[in-house]
Amino acid sequence: MLNLSKNNRVIRTEEVNLVFKTLTSPKAGITLARMLLVIGAVFFLSLFLPWQQNIRGNGKVTAFHPENRSQTIESTIAGRISSWKILEGQFVNRGDTILTLAEVKDKFFDPELLLRLEEQINAKVSSIDAKEDKIQSLRDQIKALNEGLEAKVQQARNKLIQSNYKLTSDSVDFLAEQVRFANAENQFERNKQLYEVGNIALTKFQEVESKFQEAKMKVISAENKFLESKTEVINARVNIGATQAEYQDKISKASSDLNNTLAEVFDAQGDLAKARNEFANMTIRNEQYQIIAPQDGFIVKTLRSGVGETIKEGEAVATIMPDISDMAVEMTVRAMDVPLIQKDRKVRIQFDGWPALQFSGWPSVSVGTFGGVVKVIDRVDDSTGNYRILVTPDPSDEPWPEQLRMGSGTKGWVMLDNVKVGYEIWRQLNGFPPSLYEAPDASSKAEKITKK
Repeated sequence: MLNLSKNNRVIRTEEVNLVFKTLTSPKAGITLARMLLVIGAVFFLSLFLPWQQNIRGNGKVTAFHPENRSQTIESTIAGRISSWKILEGQFVNRGDTILTLAEVKDKFFDPELLLRLEEQINAKVSSIDAKEDKIQSLRDQIKALNEGLEAKVQQARNKLIQSNYKLTSDSVDFLAEQVRFANAENQFERNKQLYEVGNIALTKFQEVESKFQEAKMKVISAENKFLESKTEVINARVNIGATQAEYQDKISKASSDLNNTLAEVFDAQGDLAKARNEFANMTIRNEQYQIIAPQDGFIVKTLRSGVGETIKEGEAVATIMPDISDMAVEMTVRAMDVPLIQKDRKVRIQFDGWPALQFSGWPSVSVGTFGGVVKVIDRVDDSTGNYRILVTPDPSDEPWPEQLRMGSGTKGWVMLDNVKVGYEIWRQLNGFPPSLYEAPDASSKAEKITKK
């Protein structure tokens, strides 16, 4: 068991208190503590400051309209370079000659080829005119044959009518002669009986017999006439068919000649059209020996060199950069950010080689950046998961520098809505995408598309 004295405890406590009283706090520590408190307070208050969210993207300078972008000048025909008319870096106007070509195909070597083609066309035209005259003559011939057929058929029909009338008359005469013959025969038989019994004289009987023979002869003659009339009727009917067949044969032959001539005219017209087409193609080809500038711009690079070098159809010979005034920025953004971008969104752009100090969340204090507006948002990605947007200058902001060149690199920030700095720090730490207070208005977007 320890023997502890209470007086010792009192002495030690008084010693400790005396030591603390002799210690003093350094001034530097107090100052540091106050500064840390101020910094902490400022940081805490800054968490409630506004911060404008944005979407970052990289890109390059381009032209908004496709016709103002860099393009190659191609040769429409194959040929051999005869001479160059420009230098690299030279400004050319639309229609200026870039180079001259010489022909390399033996089909077009003839310097008088256009004249030859024109002579062929004139010959075809003359041939067609002659055949058209022949066609008109054949049509007149067919018309005359039709009229002659109608007249001949009418004439034959009239003859048939006359033959029918004659047949009727001859048939009546034949019947009358038959009646007379029957009466004469009856008288002859009676007189014969009377003569045989001796009641009449021989002279009287011979007179009656003579009349009987005369009546018989008249019957035969009337019958012959009747049969001839029948034959004439038949012949008249046959004559109508023969006339029709004769003229129809002539008309058919003339129609065949007409159709053949028409076919020849159609073939000649086809050959004429082919010749005219070849003439037009050759005329245009003659104009293609001079490769001209399609628009105003600078010759950036010649892709073929030397004189005497052969080029193919559609082969590029030079690159031209149009003198543009509608610059734009082509930016790529991530797929997760595309739904947050709408047309007419404001963009801040920093151009390569242009000094700038950018505070993406506070665009009002940025220096050296320029304003832009989103005009185009692609509907499909670029096969790498990114989407392309086109940004044009903001008319309400400072104009873009005139020194910009096509293809210059850029950095851009598509400005979104304002949030608190604390929220933005929390979003960045967690890797969340920016957010919108309201979803894009689909009806307004559809209405804009309809107006366009």
